[in-house]
Amino acid sequence: MEQLNLSFPEQLFQEAWGELEEPALDGGWELFTECMGFTIYRLYDQQSGLYAYKVFGGFSDCSPQLCVDVYMDLEYRKQWDQYVKELYEKEYEKGKVIYWEVKYPFPLSNRDYVCVRECRDLDVAGQKVWVILAKSFAIPQCPEKPGIIRVGSYKQSVAIKSDGKNGSKVFMYYFDNPGGMIPSWLINWAAKSGVPSFLQDMQKACKKYPQ
Repeated sequence: MEQLNLSFPEQLFQEAWGELEEPALDGGWELFTECMGFTIYRLYDQQSGLYAYKVFGGFSDCSPQLCVDVYMDLEYRKQWDQYVKELYEKEYEKGKVIYWEVKYPFPLSNRDYVCVRECRDLDVAGQKVWVILAKSFAIPQCPEKPGIIRVGSYKQSVAIKSDGKNGSKVFMYYFDNPGGMIPSWLINWAAKSGVPSFLQDMQKACKKYPQ
């Protein structure tokens, strides 16, 4: 069993903010879709038959600090994300983990995640950049529940900085293998609307965030 280690390698933070300056799209990344001022690329993962995604764009009317506050606020997420069934952070001996159960449409089983995440605000050449990293994590204190499929392969990184006006410039990397018997074509098809609709919900959530 992997030891609970909350620190992500320094290099991952650098890679995330580096994508804001210069998107790294070599090695098979292809244009997937464009919406709401965001451009979404995807990369095929041979092993799972699924895609990883990179999202580039921004929210012209949400400041970086606001985006970060909304993204990190688990209690608020329960209000604006219709797919959340259960979501909380729990402190263990070696650090905090997040438990998250996601509603899936009938007849599919719900999925749940146990993950760790870390948020840092960095000074990059005199400019403030926020980077949030998250990944799935197995610990014995969070065993699998009957009837719910545990997602064992989930990774996300987000980098946010000011767009120089009143908004934010955003980069997001995302990979998620929901497991179970869902055919990969169906998961890939669902992502076409799923990724853009998350961005839309997030933008609305920023505008309504209680100060």
